[in-house]
Amino acid sequence: MSYGVKLKVWGERACFTRPEMKVERVSYDVMTPSAARAVIEAIYWKPSIRWVIERIHVLKPIRFENIRRNELENKLSRNTVVKAMRDGRSPVEIFIEDRRQQRAAMVLRNVAYVIEAHFEALEQDGLNEGKHLDIFNRRLAKGQCFYQPYLGTREFSAYFEPVDEIPTSPLSGERDLGWMLYDMNYSDPKHIRPKFFHAKMINGVVHIPHPDSAEVRQ
Repeated sequence: MSYGVKLKVWGERACFTRPEMKVERVSYDVMTPSAARAVIEAIYWKPSIRWVIERIHVLKPIRFENIRRNELENKLSRNTVVKAMRDGRSPVEIFIEDRRQQRAAMVLRNVAYVIEAHFEALEQDGLNEGKHLDIFNRRLAKGQCFYQPYLGTREFSAYFEPVDEIPTSPLSGERDLGWMLYDMNYSDPKHIRPKFFHAKMINGVVHIPHPDSAEVRQ
């Protein structure tokens, strides 16, 4: 059995990065399913359930903006961290002034979405689905979250609130968004693989296939 929820999320900027862009960040036209799932999990997450995104409603016109951002050239290596854990003396640090790079990014400006989703039980025995739904709705109404949700990248904070009636999108007609990142497959930690689906937006609504459907490909 599944239980549905819906919420409105918005922010000043968003960047749902296309993985095919290797150096400069370029956003998809709309929020990706993985980004929508991350917002919901920031509000409420439990290992006994999984969130499945059904629809993403685009509430504002799609507008892009070019910005420049400071980014780290690279991150700490795993070996550095393991060595520090073993000897307790090795420094675990990065000096931003030595590793800073300026990169251009094409991001979305002034975005707002309604996310429709449901959760599915991963553990059938003794799981109280209604309790999970009540907890999520209560946390959503109070604005509670485990960490501040974001729109693609952490510097673009997302604001959220419950919604009863979904506003009409200003977008009309059908728009082919091409192949979009669906999520990452973490079933094998040594070989994490991306999953994609062919996204279309009809009258401002992107219908998201179920993660187990044939429309989602790796």
